[in-house]
Amino acid sequence: MILLINFALFLAQYLSPQSGINQAGESLPAALMQGQWWRLITAGFLHGGWLHILMNSWVLFDLGAEVEVFYGTSRLIVFYFVSTVTGFAASSHIGGGHFSVGSSAGIFGLIGAMLAFGFTDRSSLGMQVKSLYTRWVLYGLVISFLPGVDFWAHVGGFAGGFVAGWLASTPRARLMWKEPLLRALAGVCIALTAVAFGLMYMAMTGSAPTIQ
Repeated sequence: MILLINFALFLAQYLSPQSGINQAGESLPAALMQGQWWRLITAGFLHGGWLHILMNSWVLFDLGAEVEVFYGTSRLIVFYFVSTVTGFAASSHIGGGHFSVGSSAGIFGLIGAMLAFGFTDRSSLGMQVKSLYTRWVLYGLVISFLPGVDFWAHVGGFAGGFVAGWLASTPRARLMWKEPLLRALAGVCIALTAVAFGLMYMAMTGSAPTIQ
């Protein structure tokens, strides 16, 4: 579903550049945000070009499946939402003058969640996961220094995903009280995402509220 949303928005922007979808939903430097908090969410579903969306989709397709197998759907949704927000918040407030879009903040959050599993699970599987995703982090950090890549969105997304993964943990019999809570949190994340896109649409039509 995330991939379908990403491609639908990308095609809409690609086929109709004058619609201003990316301009209405991209993350902005903090000084320009003017209370438009929805950009911290919508920016994670928008992309700047074919290479951008194809590379991110390729990683998300494989990585998202891994996270869902280990953690379940509700946690995947929460991790992706939280890390998207923390990633673009870091980009906006620490990264300086970034006008940024892309699912890589959420992707780095999923990497962080998998690494959290590797650190908390003491089995041989946990050790293998920690080894694999430590390499993913190193590769990702190298890519993050390339020109035009939003380094702070990646760092913020990773941090948000790692903390969320650590707190949520994988489903366990002795922690079943977490399951209704996480399902509810996933519902809240979906609802906030829908509201964010509603506000983005209002911004495109010139009727979105701002907080000065």
